[in-house]
Amino acid sequence: MKLPLLIKKRITILVHIASWLLLFFLPFLLHPGQDRVARRNTAVEEAYFRQYLCNFLCWIALYYFNANFLIPRLIYNRRYLTYFLSLIPVFLVLFLVNWLSSFLLHPSPYNLPGFIAFFFLPCIFFLSSSTAITMFRSRLQSDQLSQQRETENLKTELAFLRSQVSPHFMFNVLNNMVMLARKGSESLEPSLFKLSTLMRYMLYETDEKKVLLDREVEYLQSYIDLQLQRFSRKVAVHVHVEPFDESYMIEPMLLIPFVENAFKHGTGFRQKGDISISLRAQHGVLEFKVDNYYDPSLQQVKDNTSGIGLQNVKRRLDLLYGPRHTLRIRDADSRFCVVLTLNLHHAEMYSHR
Repeated sequence: MKLPLLIKKRITILVHIASWLLLFFLPFLLHPGQDRVARRNTAVEEAYFRQYLCNFLCWIALYYFNANFLIPRLIYNRRYLTYFLSLIPVFLVLFLVNWLSSFLLHPSPYNLPGFIAFFFLPCIFFLSSSTAITMFRSRLQSDQLSQQRETENLKTELAFLRSQVSPHFMFNVLNNMVMLARKGSESLEPSLFKLSTLMRYMLYETDEKKVLLDREVEYLQSYIDLQLQRFSRKVAVHVHVEPFDESYMIEPMLLIPFVENAFKHGTGFRQKGDISISLRAQHGVLEFKVDNYYDPSLQQVKDNTSGIGLQNVKRRLDLLYGPRHTLRIRDADSRFCVVLTLNLHHAEMYSHR
């Protein structure tokens, strides 16, 4: 869950204030009564407190001046020598401020060892802390920006791959509609209704990252029905879908290229084709299998879009699932078999997003 920018800024300011207050009171928490017992002089104690407060304000100024001015303008531009040279006048100014405050707030002979121990060394500490924290935040922001760019590139590539699958599928289905219209078949009207259902699914539901597995299976069944109207006498299709949890979700248009490929290469020759399709989803794991017969001796002329769907689905699986899926393809004995296994998601994972 991402917080609004204004709330993030307020939280950042509160964290900075709390951190500085903790650092300011840390010496008093560690040694609550030591100085007071040693001096037993309220005036001297107040003078030392004013001196410490002035020094602390100088450290805060050094921290933010280094983080917001020196590092962005010099370190980020790799002007390292200029950065170290610029620290010389900064420390001179801090020395003058410390000397003046010591003279005005704590009138006593100026103590150079005390300046080094109680002011200069803390300056080095706050300067180093400022540099380390700023560089760490910069690296973290750079990594986040790089990750966002990678995510956007991934979304763009997935959208492009999906857009290639859809026209290839529609090309085949529209060819079926043309053949039914030429034959004057009575099944043209219900076929057009199924086609409109498929188009509604493709246009509206495939924009989602995930869809219910039941909707994807329904989409596959409608596609198979449309194909059978064309190849009813040339191919035998056996579909077996085992009952599964209705909350399972999957990326849309992920399974159709395998079925599409089976109809493309498992039909169109003299003897009757044979396509077997099975789907099982149990314990959060999907196993989808498509097996079809083809005639390797028949020289078929492939169009320019041959194999696009299968290549795209391989790429999508690599992008979306990586090592969390397996895709086994077997081509032997005039049978082409594809077995896909992947981890599914539940609808509850996306109901609160």
